[in-house]
Amino acid sequence: MKQEITAEQWKTLQEAAYAAMKLSYSPYSHFPVGAAALTDDGRIVSGANIENASYGLTLCAECSLVSDLIRTGGGRLVAFACVDSNGDPCSPCGRCRQILSEHGGPDMLLQMAEGVMTMAEVLPGMFTPQDLV
Repeated sequence: MKQEITAEQWKTLQEAAYAAMKLSYSPYSHFPVGAAALTDDGRIVSGANIENASYGLTLCAECSLVSDLIRTGGGRLVAFACVDSNGDPCSPCGRCRQILSEHGGPDMLLQMAEGVMTMAEVLPGMFTPQDLV
């Protein structure tokens, strides 16, 4: 079932993502990223990318957002926004799309550069816990 997210809610998510981006630790790429999401119980969770000198250990903003989700009580992600240092929408990488799909499902809404899309649209054929059964 597709959620209805108001323009004001999207604005709030963009602002929260931008605030998170300001806390990014990105001394190597100099590409700070912030992410924010609305949960099914109305909370806003957020995260920023955290780089590491051993690049493979870098955490994307989406990973720290999911950590914030779990740390603050869990639940489902309903709507997601990710921004770069200009405040422009930033598309999650494939790894992050999979991570987000686990906590939002196919109907979660993502603000992409092309517009709002569902997780099923940005990650068709996603791998789910049911694939492990």
